[in-house]
Amino acid sequence: MNAPRPLLLKPQSRDIGFTVRRLLPAMQMRNVGPFIFLDHMGPASFRAGTTENDVRPHPHIGLGTLTYLFTGAMMHRDSLGVVQRIEPGAVNWMRAGRGVVHSERIPEDIRAAGIEIEGIQMWVALPAEQQEAEPDFLHYPAGDLPRWHENGAHWNLLIGRWHEHVSPVTQALDTFYAAGELDAGAQFSFPEAVSERAVYVARGALEIEGETAGEGTLAVLPSGWQERIAATADSRVMLLGGAPLDAPRHMWWNFVSTSRERIAQAREDWEAGRFPAVPGETERIPAPPLKPA
Repeated sequence: MNAPRPLLLKPQSRDIGFTVRRLLPAMQMRNVGPFIFLDHMGPASFRAGTTENDVRPHPHIGLGTLTYLFTGAMMHRDSLGVVQRIEPGAVNWMRAGRGVVHSERIPEDIRAAGIEIEGIQMWVALPAEQQEAEPDFLHYPAGDLPRWHENGAHWNLLIGRWHEHVSPVTQALDTFYAAGELDAGAQFSFPEAVSERAVYVARGALEIEGETAGEGTLAVLPSGWQERIAATADSRVMLLGGAPLDAPRHMWWNFVSTSRERIAQAREDWEAGRFPAVPGETERIPAPPLKPA
């Protein structure tokens, strides 16, 4: 009997104001552990003196957003009154809970200098019992996150534990998330404690059990996978995973919930103006039509 093989997922292009490569959710795989959404943004530069391609205010419920940049910067503003610039190596962690509104805009200095923005936007399901909790926002500067070099790889631990390293970013569901810059020939394997697991190749290529995962590929690994993975070129990767979801999730537009009715209510609330406003913002993204369940 042949051993299970990694599932290699290719991206779909999506327009969120600018083009992104979307890996999750996919038809073959809706989530990996608590990770329910993965967008690779850029690299892209933006016209100076405009607000073109800014992500205007929009709502979320029932999820946490994780923003991580490779290059450039973005400015986060939300209905909690938070204004926070994020730069490469740092983490913005917003838990939407019962409802929050935010915008993500490109700073004018980044536009004026023609600096490219590239990074990863992830959504994480909140525990079922916390999906209606009060929203909050936390920023973790790059210097607060564990970094180390090992066997030709530079690692930045974003969530969870790895070896003796522990990230300060907390998530109630068992979660693991790390960024790596690998030299050609570098090898690694996931921590044994991570149940569901995948590796995203943002740049370069990996060899996984005789198969090549090239740039833009999300390789979802079989349960219990302990084989080592090798970089066949200088590569940039994101490792993600964790425990299986505690309950099935419904996902529509920017809303996530264990209840379809709650998602329909959230759309109605957004269109009726019942979500809190982002101080200083006057724009908004309208909700698309809600398709029947």
